[in-house]
Amino acid sequence: MKKRIAATLALVMFTLVGCSTSLDTYRDAEPQLKLEEFFDGELVAYGMVQDYSGEVIQRFRVELTGSWEGNEGVLDETFYYADGSEQKRIWYLTKSAPDQYEGRASDVEGVAYGKVAGNVLNWSYVLNIELDGEPFAVKLDDWLYLVDENNMINRTQMYKYGVNVGEITLYIGKK
Repeated sequence: MKKRIAATLALVMFTLVGCSTSLDTYRDAEPQLKLEEFFDGELVAYGMVQDYSGEVIQRFRVELTGSWEGNEGVLDETFYYADGSEQKRIWYLTKSAPDQYEGRASDVEGVAYGKVAGNVLNWSYVLNIELDGEPFAVKLDDWLYLVDENNMINRTQMYKYGVNVGEITLYIGKK
């Protein structure tokens, strides 16, 4: 019986690992994503935050302005939430290698690291948010998918102590 349980667990783990998404899956996907091209100029985004159960707990619109000089970029974001609140975030971006980027913002712990393959960027970072009036740090696994030269879809999983606590879904478009 123990051997059967161990074999079943091994099969489940193998299946889960085999199903995980790898950035390399998108290496040849077109159009090729270049942050310094997509996030240059005026953009608008619409999104929602879902809790661990899938319930939508927040909806928002974001006005974005991006500018680049060489390998350095600034992405100025203003969030307008459905509850009437607003938030400002300014990203300072650096293209650190041909397919790698780093980002810094006042509510990001340390540095956000991102890598591009084909039409996809995967960011990893810790974001400090407020939850019920208290600071709350969540680790983000952020995937941006370039649909075409003017449109992008962003899906982000949020983790606390390794447990999925929510998801953000976002559409970003050039104005």
